[in-house]
Amino acid sequence: MKKINKELILRTDDYKLLISYLNGGNKRTAFDRRNAEDLQAELTKAKLVNSDNFPPDVVRINSTVQVKAEDREEIMEFMLVTPDKANIKERKISVMAPIGTALIGFRKGQQVNWQVPAGKKTFTILEVIND
Repeated sequence: MKKINKELILRTDDYKLLISYLNGGNKRTAFDRRNAEDLQAELTKAKLVNSDNFPPDVVRINSTVQVKAEDREEIMEFMLVTPDKANIKERKISVMAPIGTALIGFRKGQQVNWQVPAGKKTFTILEVIND
């Protein structure tokens, strides 16, 4: 899968956490194997920065994100979390879910193309809130 636009930016601690999930170092999670392979390929190209230099408008673990799918009017808002904290009723989406892996490391205003269960979608990142 290919993402459109610019480089992927990740905090070093988020990168290490994602790699440990991909390698099964954390509790096993149910996520699509191909999606994991796509994420792993993206991670190898990521620019890693420490927390002091991390841009405030880039999606990371624990970001609250507003996105809009190209083909829909509704705006989705959710928090990107580790798989153990995911809870759809609380609008907490796992970073290992297709939409999570699609958005991590991209900034407000960027468009992201990713394969989701409903097919290939283009999302625009409207807002990123990092506490």
